[in-house]
Amino acid sequence: MVLAHRYAWELLREPIPAGLVIDHLCRNRRCVNPGHLEVVTLAENTRRGFGISTFNALKTHCPQGHPYSVENTYIHPRNSARICRACARERDRKPHRLMKNRRRKATA
Repeated sequence: MVLAHRYAWELLREPIPAGLVIDHLCRNRRCVNPGHLEVVTLAENTRRGFGISTFNALKTHCPQGHPYSVENTYIHPRNSARICRACARERDRKPHRLMKNRRRKATA
């Protein structure tokens, strides 16, 4: 079993090198026209697509307007998510203030 677009590419062009995938330049995944196909890396194919990861990679600022710079961005080790350090600092300060207020109310 092989996918039709991969079969068409190998039949009419050349074997697909290991580690590479076929990108549909026409954006029609059912297309098997070798003129509409190109052999690229998986990363390049993902960047060219219209998925969530592509739109997130294009973002240069967090929702609060802070830039995603090297100094202001933390990459989460588990899921590779970008986290704005300025927003994280603001978020981390809020629970501490709430805890202080709760203690004051409890003792009053």
